[in-house]
Amino acid sequence: MSEYFDAYPGLAFERHDHGILVITINRPEKLNATDAATHNALSRVWLDVHEDPATRVVIVTGAGEAFSAGGDLDWIETMVNDYDGMRVAFKEAGELVYRMVHCEKIIISAINGMAVGAGLAVALMADISIIAEDARFTDGHIRLGVAAGDHSAIIWPLLCGLAKAKYYLITSEFIDGKTADRIGLVSKSVPGDELMDEAMRIAAKIATGPQDAARFTKRALNLWVQQAAPAFDASLGFEMLNFMGPDVREGALAIKEKRRPNYPSAG
Repeated sequence: MSEYFDAYPGLAFERHDHGILVITINRPEKLNATDAATHNALSRVWLDVHEDPATRVVIVTGAGEAFSAGGDLDWIETMVNDYDGMRVAFKEAGELVYRMVHCEKIIISAINGMAVGAGLAVALMADISIIAEDARFTDGHIRLGVAAGDHSAIIWPLLCGLAKAKYYLITSEFIDGKTADRIGLVSKSVPGDELMDEAMRIAAKIATGPQDAARFTKRALNLWVQQAAPAFDASLGFEMLNFMGPDVREGALAIKEKRRPNYPSAG
C-alpha cells in the first residue's frame, strides 16, 4: 500500500481501479470481533482515508463469514470497573463515528455477515450501506448489560425512525438484511453472492463521477447527523457508566457461555 495504511492491526487494504480502496476487517478466526488494537485502528483509519490522494471511494467489509461480531469479550471484560480502559474506549468510540462523518471520501459498507457493536457502527455510519439478505445484526449493547452507545443514538432514529430504533435497540433483537432494507436501516439488500459486485458497481459509479459534488453532498447531508451529537455523546457516557455497574460482567459471561443471563439489576 502506501505510508497511509502501514500500521492498522486487524485491517487489510486492497486498491482497485478508479481510486476504490477496499478495507477488510481481518480477524476471521474471531469472526472479526474488535479487540483493543482493531478498535483503535477503526477509530483512526478514516483520518488517512481523508488525506490519501489515491483514494476516492472506500468499501469496508469483513473477512470470511462475518462483518464483525462485536467487541472481543476478553477485551470488554478488562474494561469493567477500569476507568482508564473506559476512558480510552469512550474516546475511540466517539472518534470512530465523528471521523467517518467528517471523512470527505464516500464510504460504502458491504455487510457480508453478522455485525454487532463497533463493527455495526462502521457498517451503519457508512454513507451507503449494502447488506446481504441473509446477514443478521444487532446493536447488542443491552445484551451485554450496557446502554446502547457506539453509534446508535446518532444515526438509528434518522435511518428508521424513533419507534423502530427504540424497539430494536432496547430489545436487542436481531435484524436480517431484508428487514433492515424494508425499515430503512440500510441503503439496500442484495443476495449474498451479489454483495461485493454491487458494492463495486456503486463505488465505480461514484469514483468516476464528479468528486467535489459527491463530497459536498455528503457534507451537507451529514449536518443532519451532527445535530444528534449531544444525544450520541450522552449515550457514550451512559454506556461507560454501565461498565461500573453489576450487569456487564454477567452479560459478558453469559454471552461467552451461550446461556441466558441473570442480570443482578433484574433480580
